[in-house]
Amino acid sequence: MRRAFREVLMSAGTVMILLLVLIAADDRVREQFSQRVVARPSAELAGAGRRVGDVTTVIAEAIREQSLGHAPLLIFALVATVLVLFMLRT
Repeated sequence: MRRAFREVLMSAGTVMILLLVLIAADDRVREQFSQRVVARPSAELAGAGRRVGDVTTVIAEAIREQSLGHAPLLIFALVATVLVLFMLRT
């Protein structure tokens, strides 16, 4: 049980780090995030479902655009991560 909880926390932390990097790197994501979360948090609770969909769409577009622009670096990072995981397992 303790290991599962730790893995859930690590996964959530990874998603938060990715979101923070996207907010720092892309103006569109930063703008959407600030409009949806920072500006009016109490007023935004009513339409949260639709807003989450909008933010998710913008984040997905930013990820796709950034990955297309930096494809060689993305492939290198992915392969390096897989190799490190294999090294740590053995």
